[in-house]
Amino acid sequence: MPPETLPPAPGPAGPGHPTTTFSGRPRVAALDVLRGFALCGILLANVKPIAHMIHTTQATLSVVPAGQDDSWPGLGLFVDQRFFPIFSLLFGVGFSLLLASATERSPRPRVLLLRRLLALLAVGLAHMFLLWRGDVLTVYAVVGLLVLLPSTWLPRRVVAGLAAVLVVTPLVLDTNGVPLVPGLFLLGSALTRYGVIDRLERSVRVPAALGLAFAAGAVPAVWLQVGTPAGAPYFNTWFGLAGLLTAGVYVCGLLLLLRTPLRPVLLRVFAPLGRMALTNYLSATLLVLLAAHLIGSPPDGWPSATVLLIAGAVLVPQWLVSTLWLRRHRQGPMEQLWRWATWGPSGTRRAGAGPDATRVTGRGRRAADGSSRDGL
Repeated sequence: MPPETLPPAPGPAGPGHPTTTFSGRPRVAALDVLRGFALCGILLANVKPIAHMIHTTQATLSVVPAGQDDSWPGLGLFVDQRFFPIFSLLFGVGFSLLLASATERSPRPRVLLLRRLLALLAVGLAHMFLLWRGDVLTVYAVVGLLVLLPSTWLPRRVVAGLAAVLVVTPLVLDTNGVPLVPGLFLLGSALTRYGVIDRLERSVRVPAALGLAFAAGAVPAVWLQVGTPAGAPYFNTWFGLAGLLTAGVYVCGLLLLLRTPLRPVLLRVFAPLGRMALTNYLSATLLVLLAAHLIGSPPDGWPSATVLLIAGAVLVPQWLVSTLWLRRHRQGPMEQLWRWATWGPSGTRRAGAGPDATRVTGRGRRAADGSSRDGL
C-alpha cells in the first residue's frame, strides 16, 4: 500500500448478520473490523504520496513517510507507520488461515498458496506501473513467496522465533518500513498456528493488559521520535518502535470495544471495508488521483485538513458500495478474481453466493459475521 504501508446475498449478509466462510468455517468478526480500520488509516497516510505522482515520476517504493506532517503534527503521530503493521500482521494471519483451509480441501495446498501469491504479484505490478509506484502489494507478494511460503514447512516455534528476530533486527539496525514486513508476516502466521486468532474475541483481560503494556511503551517511544530530528541516528528506530507499539494499542483498543455495546457500530462501519480491502485499496488510488486532477495538488502536497476531507470523500462511497455489494455477494470483485486465481473455476463455483451458500457450523448455529478464515 503505501509510503505508510503497507495491504478476504440476496438476503442479509452484512455486519450483524450471520455468515460462514467458503469452507464452512465461521468468520472472525474482529479480523474484518481490524482490516477495515487499518485500511482507513493507510488511506490517510497515502493520500499525499498518491497525489504527488501528478508532479513527479520519481516516486520510490517505500512504506515510510519521509518526515513528519508539518501542517498538523498530530496526523503524523497518529497515522504515519501506525497502520501498516496491522495490515501486515493480518496478511500473515490470512495466509495461515488459507493454508489450513487449503490443507482440508486440496492434496497440494502449497500450490494454491503459490498461485495466490503470484496472482497478487501480478495485480501489484499492474497497480505499480499503471497507477502508483508506492504500491505495497508487490512487496507483500514477494515477501510472501520468499518468507511466508517457505515458513509453512517449519514448526510453529521456529516461525515464532524468526518473527521476533525479524521484527527486532530492523529496529536495531535503525531501519523500519519494508524491512519490518517479513517479521510481521511471520508473527501473524505464528499467532494463527498457536490458536490465538481462534480465541481473539474470547478474552477481555488479555487485550486490556497488552493494551496497557503497549501504551506504556508507546509514550516514551513517541517522545523519542518527536525529539529526534528526521535523518538523525536512531530516528528510524524510534519511528518504527513508536509505530509498532501504537499499532498494538489500536488493535487492543478495538478488541476491547468489540466487547461493548459499540460492537454493532464497529461491525457496520469497518467490516464492509475490511471484507473488500483489496478492491478498496486499489480503487482508492484511482479516486485520489481523480481528486488531485479535479481540485489540483500543490507540489508540496495538500494540508492535513484537505487530506482528511479527501480521505473521507473516498471512504464514504467505498463504504456505501461495499455495504450494498456484500448484500448480494460474498466478496468484492477483486477478491472474487483473486479467489478464482487461487482455487480455479471449480473452487469458485463451489463457494457459491447468496444466502443459500451460507452453511451452518457443526454446533448448529450460524457463525457471526467477520473476516474469512479462508484468508480472504
